[in-house]
Amino acid sequence: MRITPVCLMAAMAALPAVAEPVDGKAAKAALFKPAPAEAVLVPQDVLDEKEGQIAVQVAGQQPYYGAMAVAPEDGLLSDATVAATNYHDVDAAREAALEGCNARRKGAAACVIVAEIRPMGHEARPLQLSSAATEAFHGYYRKQRGAKAMAISLSTGKWAVATGEGAEAQALADCALAARAEDCLVAILDD
Repeated sequence: MRITPVCLMAAMAALPAVAEPVDGKAAKAALFKPAPAEAVLVPQDVLDEKEGQIAVQVAGQQPYYGAMAVAPEDGLLSDATVAATNYHDVDAAREAALEGCNARRKGAAACVIVAEIRPMGHEARPLQLSSAATEAFHGYYRKQRGAKAMAISLSTGKWAVATGEGAEAQALADCALAARAEDCLVAILDD
């Protein structure tokens, strides 16, 4: 199936309001370094102190943004424990981790988030990208001359970069194919 820019624009119109794309200069100022990440234990009553330390240690080795979910009745060291990583924000990672954990849990109790993964020194900024997308921005996007665009999928953490004439539409189409989702939007755009 070929996805056209018109189909993508119609799908994007159904999404909640999002910020306008920023240019490469503004993106460079807003983005964190691709690594390292830090994990923060979320207040909960599922893990004891030792398990909490293990969760933070394991989660802290993963790319940001992410979240770790645990099935209360199954425990930390079960197949139900899921770390969803490399998303563009913690909320999407939390949703993915909970969905994956709940699909695998054996007990009746719903899964809970026990840790969040974010860039070291995290603070609110106008643009957030996954660790992989941030690395691509610094390593590839910024080196390209002329028209270029980076599109991201908020629900999957996928992204795409396109250059040249029609870069915006191509980045959207490539992102939609990579994400297998219709929520791609242009986050960075340079003419």
